[in-house]
Amino acid sequence: MRLLVRAYDGLVSLMALVAAGMLVWLMVSILVSVTMRNLGLQPMAWLFTSSEYALLYMTMLGAPWLVRRKGHVHIELVTAALPPRARRLLSRAVSLGCVIVCAILTWKGIDLVQTNIARMDFDVRAYFFPRWLLTIAFPISFGLMAIEFARFAFGRELLHSGEAGIHE
Repeated sequence: MRLLVRAYDGLVSLMALVAAGMLVWLMVSILVSVTMRNLGLQPMAWLFTSSEYALLYMTMLGAPWLVRRKGHVHIELVTAALPPRARRLLSRAVSLGCVIVCAILTWKGIDLVQTNIARMDFDVRAYFFPRWLLTIAFPISFGLMAIEFARFAFGRELLHSGEAGIHE
């Protein structure tokens, strides 16, 4: 079981690392595109398209890691005012709600990918790109986020610390 947990944790970390690489790619592609335009040149069409794809993948691949690190935006003002027992109950209820929402979005994402495959949809701009390669990020990301939120809903650690303000 420990090996499975370590493999899962490694997958989430690898996805975050790929997302970080895509952030670097966005910086490079924007720099190249702006430089080319300032020099009077036309940037390559694939440069813009790959940046759009990177925005999607970067968001989806990094999201499970952000949940794990409690990096998503949430406000501790209410939980800071609650007694510890009520804070634990509220935090677990919120986490459980997030699990349910992510599970629904995973299911809908799987349906979307299957539809893209069945219709043989392509994203046709700079090049033909099977649309399912774009939409596969949804069920993977939301499925992993459901697992991460479930760790807060049923595990020892809580999503909310109960400490209002910035603690970095």
